[in-house]
Amino acid sequence: MKSNFKSPKPDAVRLLVFDILQEVNQRGGYSNLLLPSALTDSKFDQRDKGFATELLYGTLRMQGRHDYIAAQISDRPWSEVDSGIVDVIRMGAHQLFEMRVATHAAVSATVELARKVLGESKASFVNAMLRKMSAQSLDEWMQPVHAVKDDVNRLSILHSHPEWIVSAYFDLLKDFTEVEAALIANNIPASPTLVWWPGRSSKQELIELGGAPTNYSDYGIKFDGIPNSLEPIRRRRAGVQDEGSQLVAQIFAKIASDSPRWLDLCAGPGGKAALLSAIAQETGHEFTANEVSEPRAELVRQVVAKARVWVGDGRDIASHEESFDAILADVPCTGLGALRRRPEVRWRRKVTDLRELTQIQRELSSSAISVLNAGGFFAYATCSPHFAETSVAVADILKAHTDLEQIDIADYLPIGLEGALRGKSLSLWTHRHQSDAMFMAVFRKKSA
Repeated sequence: MKSNFKSPKPDAVRLLVFDILQEVNQRGGYSNLLLPSALTDSKFDQRDKGFATELLYGTLRMQGRHDYIAAQISDRPWSEVDSGIVDVIRMGAHQLFEMRVATHAAVSATVELARKVLGESKASFVNAMLRKMSAQSLDEWMQPVHAVKDDVNRLSILHSHPEWIVSAYFDLLKDFTEVEAALIANNIPASPTLVWWPGRSSKQELIELGGAPTNYSDYGIKFDGIPNSLEPIRRRRAGVQDEGSQLVAQIFAKIASDSPRWLDLCAGPGGKAALLSAIAQETGHEFTANEVSEPRAELVRQVVAKARVWVGDGRDIASHEESFDAILADVPCTGLGALRRRPEVRWRRKVTDLRELTQIQRELSSSAISVLNAGGFFAYATCSPHFAETSVAVADILKAHTDLEQIDIADYLPIGLEGALRGKSLSLWTHRHQSDAMFMAVFRKKSA
């Protein structure tokens, strides 16, 4: 019989992170949904919750670079190694190279985890790999990479992004120094940004609770603590929303200020809809939200007060036989503008996804335009800077709908918001504006 001291005793925090990592990487789960729920149900103290958050999101973000190092020392092709081993070693590598965990603790705690979840023989392989990894610092492992001549390949490894995303950024920024700044920004976790909703809360209330105004949004508040510790957040009088997303809603509302009937075509999970519905209620506009998914529509209902919420495919919006004066379509996209907040997206999305997504984007745009009144405004928005989902989409809309003219957003930008235009469109960048890289183009339907 084995002695008790030989039984694997992994700590509960790492065990939880491994389970979620497997759910995300192997079964398509979403870390930003799974982790908060798991931490709420846990008995972890605040320090352990912070450690779990940093370990999970950080491992997901940097797993490309961790895999590069592992591939240098593995005695078999890294792509052929068991997925459980890969995820455990990624976790160990992240503790070794990215966190304030002592080397011996990072190795021993990760091996204990491997013994529990993988078995003794695989744990021996993990132990050998992590010991080889820990023999050099991150700078030493990366030294050969700095000599790589191909800019895309070098930056892909150094900053843990697939090459197609690095290339897509260069297509837009035209400067590898700025591309590198954008990649670095994607690897810095976003701190919470709050939004106050007119008529329900106020800027002053959130400032008195410890917040500070954001740089550009009229409704944004930076807050260093836990949002749910604030009464206005718990009572749904205020929300958590990235400043870039707030700016899309704010600019849309300014452009549509004289348009009586507003529609948010793709409203879930409700960030922009919450702010727009609050502005609409204060200014006497009629607001309707539409969302294709019932669970997401329910989230929208919780934050739009008494506004109408329709459930249905935005491509069938004409079936309601109603028309609108201002329509926002924040369309499904690759999400390349929110990589700091959705760490697994960079590995999950493929360049081949663009064909299907751009087709959906065109169909949603056409559907919205079909129910837009003459003289009304159509706003096309994405949480992606990708050329195909932005500039190409704008050109396609103008070509397909000759009754539209593009509005120059420059006239509606907040004071001090520099470097945020691409032609007449809003084009935010995380490294420039410390927000998600939102894009928005606004069109006016010419009067008959």
